[in-house]
Amino acid sequence: MKSAIEFKVNGERRQLEVEPWITLVEVLREILHLTGTKEGCGEGDCGMCIVLVDGRPVNSCLMLAVDVDGREVLTIEGLAEGGRLHPLQESFVERGAVQCGFCTSGMILSAKALLEEDSGAGEEEIKRGLSGVLCRCGSYKKIIEAVQEAGEKMKEKGRR
Repeated sequence: MKSAIEFKVNGERRQLEVEPWITLVEVLREILHLTGTKEGCGEGDCGMCIVLVDGRPVNSCLMLAVDVDGREVLTIEGLAEGGRLHPLQESFVERGAVQCGFCTSGMILSAKALLEEDSGAGEEEIKRGLSGVLCRCGSYKKIIEAVQEAGEKMKEKGRR
């Protein structure tokens, strides 16, 4: 038996009927065609599927879609505004922090949640904030630099 859910994704209200066992990552990728969210391990270990739910990073492979009823979801597709990349996206490109790109959306969304709490986060705070996302390319140094740079840009522009 399907369940009716209503939630916001990237600022747009969505109403769906879903099976009670379908995960959020499946809804995002297969129903809403928001393929920027990746599924890696399917067990919550790699962080590739991280999205923000009510501003907090969650592994969308572990969250049932019915659990986002009445909530707000932000995916990588919703981060840019008015055709301009978010400072995190800009910094990841400028710093070469996107190698294969598979971890990028999880890294950027985790960093966004971190920088909203502390835009001046240092290296250790950034490492802790991103610790739930694995980068198989080993680009951690460039990723940390990109997050630090984005924090500075966000402070300058007064942007979240």
